[in-house]
Amino acid sequence: MPTQQLKSPAAAPAGVRAKPTRVRWTILAILFIVTTINYADRATISIAGPELKKLLDLSAVEMGYVFSAFGWSYVLAQLPGGWLLDRFGSKITYFFSIFLWSLFTLLMGGVGFLAGGSAVAALFCLRLLVGAAEAPSFPGNSRIASAWFPTAERGRAAAIFNSAQYFATVLFAPLMGWLVHSFGWQSVFYVMGALGIGMSVVWLYTIHGPRQHPRVNAAELAYMEAGGALIDIEGGPRLADKIATWPSIRQLLGSRMLLGVYIGQYCITTLTYFFLTWFPVYLVQERQMTILKAGFVAALPAVAGFLGGILGGVISDRMIKSGASLSAARKTPIVAGMLLAMSMIICNYVEQDWLVIAVMSLAFFGKGIGALGWAVVSDTSPKQAAGLSGSLFNTFGNTAAITTPIAIGYILDATGSFAGALVFVGANALVAILCYLFVVGDIRRFEFRQD
Repeated sequence: MPTQQLKSPAAAPAGVRAKPTRVRWTILAILFIVTTINYADRATISIAGPELKKLLDLSAVEMGYVFSAFGWSYVLAQLPGGWLLDRFGSKITYFFSIFLWSLFTLLMGGVGFLAGGSAVAALFCLRLLVGAAEAPSFPGNSRIASAWFPTAERGRAAAIFNSAQYFATVLFAPLMGWLVHSFGWQSVFYVMGALGIGMSVVWLYTIHGPRQHPRVNAAELAYMEAGGALIDIEGGPRLADKIATWPSIRQLLGSRMLLGVYIGQYCITTLTYFFLTWFPVYLVQERQMTILKAGFVAALPAVAGFLGGILGGVISDRMIKSGASLSAARKTPIVAGMLLAMSMIICNYVEQDWLVIAVMSLAFFGKGIGALGWAVVSDTSPKQAAGLSGSLFNTFGNTAAITTPIAIGYILDATGSFAGALVFVGANALVAILCYLFVVGDIRRFEFRQD
């Protein structure tokens, strides 16, 4: 394949003040669409969960382990995924990620042809494969955002692609609930898997590094670079070749700032995985809704989370443009959002379904506002290891994909109620607040020590 000619901001004709193109927002739109499909594929198991639970005669604890399967491999594959991103670039690594997770999702529809323990084992193994394949996705988002967006726009960019997790529920939870109701649980996996495979082809033809994109002009490149975008980390020299992986990881983990961010993300992601795994079951089991109604009702808190996610990024970036420090601009929405997220505990004390959904909507609106972790990663990752740093962050965060479904499964098994589960999730929001207030300190780009 011929090497593409790198563009330079100096390539514009002398004396011509070209208007900057806005290609970076097209790139962000693609990230948003891919991440929407990503989260919809993660949620397929929760929508199909009540039917699978009955079909396979699973206990709450067993269902918790099935829900957690994704998390085990997703976490273990994070560092290899980050290494692949830094070594081979986001475009090709992310393409294989999308294609493979979609293929494994599609194959999950075939579990119904098996019986008993074989069906459970196949379901668990395919979820493991989906998790491993998705590992480079969010570090890839962060890496691409670092390349394409200046600091003053990065909070909004990260908030937009991160808010896709809520939009996925808004768009696909009703659709998947209808598919299960009308065509059986297998149809969810077939439809979502095929959609993802199609999107992987679109990705291959639309994503490029800033200097390689055919539609970006020199004025936009200059604007991005002047504002702090790392425009050469995609398609340029492989900076990962200049660092040693394990010593770099030790330095990243030795940073109090980064460690506070990582632990905070674990707590915030606990809220995410309650919503992705047990929330539909909560509506069906605790609130006695049908799976069709639960699919539509689950979309309402997701709408609130989506709006909160966009608002959090806008607030953060406007604070920066108004002269606030980077630390204040990132921490303020996170702390305020987590305070609102803790309101979900109120659901233990109300009976009316409409009030439960209203409180859950408020909680996920807050969770959306506070979901600025990926903006913080883009702000703090060393330029030589943006993929590795994002993967380490995601390793900590998505350990919650393992612990949350299992912990809630045990709480349900012991108490027969979701009351303790909501307290558990709300307590994690409180710990996230404490991390950002008392551990993280100043938010700044991390620099490796030269030993």
